[in-house]
Amino acid sequence: MSNNSIKLDFVIPGNDLLSAGEASSTVKKMLNQLGILPGIVKRVAIAMYEAELNAVIHAGGGEAHVQIDKDKVVVVVDDKGPGIPDIELAMQAGYSTAPDDIREMGFGAGMGLPNMKRYADELIIDSEVGKGTKVTITVNIS
Repeated sequence: MSNNSIKLDFVIPGNDLLSAGEASSTVKKMLNQLGILPGIVKRVAIAMYEAELNAVIHAGGGEAHVQIDKDKVVVVVDDKGPGIPDIELAMQAGYSTAPDDIREMGFGAGMGLPNMKRYADELIIDSEVGKGTKVTITVNIS
């Protein structure tokens, strides 16, 4: 890849679990087409999917911005949801504020943020209660 980065922007629809994952799936396809190693592609896809799902379930949707450079992939998922009052608590595996109907469908198990942290080389969570949350996921390619 040259020094030029590839930028992709997606709208994440709110409360639509059927379309959740479309953005991360598109990014996964592109990374595969670019010849990025499968292990790196998997890490980006899982971390981005978790962030996308959180925006759908908790924030009524949002936006995803992806930048693919020669040495890293940066995913920013931004929402105007309720925000996360206690990020440390939200980072604990199994902690969830997802409603029962979402849990009954097999989502909202409280693994979103822990999985993002696990698969990212860097995870930054910027959240303000009443304003929304911005999650920045960086996965190094090299």
